[in-house]
Amino acid sequence: MKKIDKDVYLKWYEEMLFWRKFEDKLAAVYIQQKVRGFLHLYNGQEAIVAGCMHVIDPTKDKMITTYRNHIQPIALGVDPRRVMAELFGKATGTSQGLGGSMHIFSKEHRFYGGHGIVGGQIPLGAGLAFADKYFNRDAVTLTFMGDGAVRQGALHETFNLAMLWKLPVVFIVENNQYAMGTSVERTANHTDIWKLGLGYEMPCAPVDGMDPVKVAEAVYEAVERARRGDGPTLLDIRTYRYRGHSMSDAQLYRTKDEVEEYKKLDPITQVLNVIKENNYATEAEIEAINERVAKLVAECEKFADESPFPEKEVLYDVVYEQENYPFLPHKL
Repeated sequence: MKKIDKDVYLKWYEEMLFWRKFEDKLAAVYIQQKVRGFLHLYNGQEAIVAGCMHVIDPTKDKMITTYRNHIQPIALGVDPRRVMAELFGKATGTSQGLGGSMHIFSKEHRFYGGHGIVGGQIPLGAGLAFADKYFNRDAVTLTFMGDGAVRQGALHETFNLAMLWKLPVVFIVENNQYAMGTSVERTANHTDIWKLGLGYEMPCAPVDGMDPVKVAEAVYEAVERARRGDGPTLLDIRTYRYRGHSMSDAQLYRTKDEVEEYKKLDPITQVLNVIKENNYATEAEIEAINERVAKLVAECEKFADESPFPEKEVLYDVVYEQENYPFLPHKL
């Protein structure tokens, strides 16, 4: 695994802080109704993506995830301005403003969504890995899911085939302890999600998801196993989301004290503490990072605000492949 040094910590701090502030801005503009529909934010879970990005090869490896999906594409290189424009429903967005918050996509950057169906991405992630193995592309797919999605039957079908065919896929449970408003304890008679891999003899383990170093170490081992041809891994990455399941979540299922306790483990604060303890940056340099982040967030909002909405005709162009389809409303 690549060394985790001063440069990595400074990169982690700037990127993780940007992801946090980017989504804080989304929460603010949601209240202003610039973003409509559902909005699921990633606050608190940033160490997972930071750790993953340290060990994968973004020139060939892929990611597929749930509808909590704004951060992964940005990490893979998608322009955050276009991600915010997509959330605003603008034509300059990653899906021309037609996908919105839950369906960010970028084939160019090997990000395959953004899926609104709970657990729907699990077999798709294995399918991406199957294609890579079939075509000898030496690529690994990280398939993310929430703790609620592991109760879907498709997970078990996927695990069985992934192990049978030794697919190059890493199954990552972003275990933030609550499936919408239902705790892990209330969805099964055990709380160790990683043990689901044991029934398939799949390598599996719990991981501290608040520390990007721990995430990087675990994902590196899993990615290397997959790249060798030894098959999949299940990682139960234990994290915590500081906001509700979505913006409409009243969060009646947990106490404010619980949230505050987990904020003491904030992954961004942990990274910043390492930077300060090791004198990796001066206060002035840290403030410069903060200012760059604030400026970029403002640029994203400005770009999204000033972008046009898509033309109505686009609705038909992206649904019907047949150009002369006879039942289009504007042709009747």
